[in-house]
Amino acid sequence: MSGFVKRDFEKAVSTEPKAGENMISSIAELISDRIGAMPAGERRAAQTLIANYPLIGLKTVAEFSTAAGVSSPTILRFVARLGFQNYPEFQSALQDELAAQLQSPATRTLNPASSGGGAVSPMLEATLDNMRETFRHLSERQLADIAATLANRRGKTFLIGGRFTDPLARYMAAHLAIVQPDVHHLAGQEGIWRDRLIDMGKRDVLVIFDIRRYQDSLVRFAETAHQRGVHIVLFTDQWLSPIARFARHVIAGRTAVPSAWDSSAALFVVAETLIGAVTRQLETDGAKRIRELESLR
Repeated sequence: MSGFVKRDFEKAVSTEPKAGENMISSIAELISDRIGAMPAGERRAAQTLIANYPLIGLKTVAEFSTAAGVSSPTILRFVARLGFQNYPEFQSALQDELAAQLQSPATRTLNPASSGGGAVSPMLEATLDNMRETFRHLSERQLADIAATLANRRGKTFLIGGRFTDPLARYMAAHLAIVQPDVHHLAGQEGIWRDRLIDMGKRDVLVIFDIRRYQDSLVRFAETAHQRGVHIVLFTDQWLSPIARFARHVIAGRTAVPSAWDSSAALFVVAETLIGAVTRQLETDGAKRIRELESLR
């Protein structure tokens, strides 16, 4: 799994955006910011946590260290590197994130509109903050690596999303299919797109959109695809879908807004950024394909 990018931790991790609070980083974001400076043992601890996020961090230090194959002092140094005073503080932050993951529209606390701002102003502010923070935690190298993966002509590209995110998968597939062949949007009932696993192999890429509350059917699908050697690119939120443990690349976008519903706006902009990057990488072949499509139309 590749990383995200730069941010200091400010004691507690936010679960919902309040005025001025939507810029606090999740632990996953902090790890991506600092993993490049971690010694090998701490890096193993970070990778173990991301692969079992956030549950392994809620176990004891001894259990965490055993799972990561490192010493207990290494786990404590890893926690300190992320900015926590002690292990209980680290676990408290993970518990806050887990509570945020499990929230539904029915249980989510809505923030009142700021005075004089009406209903639009706080929503717009939070959405813009989400976009800024998402891209601040995305490195140019990560975006370039994902674009190169999607532009690889040796295999097929499959895209799928959840109940509310599948329109993003469909949108991205529609654009990529114009500049390269063998791009497929997986739609319909679970049994239909699970049957497509027979066509997936080690040269292929599976792009998945999955935000809280994470879709079990997508997790099962991703696990089977991973077992078949498929390269998985995951678009998720800052709390990380369980699919992250199977993904080669993870884009952790900000989705929380002052609403009963999460916002996919930041992920949509990342998708459009990658569409543009892939189009540029396939400039010659893509342009030829576009001309042929226009001629056919």
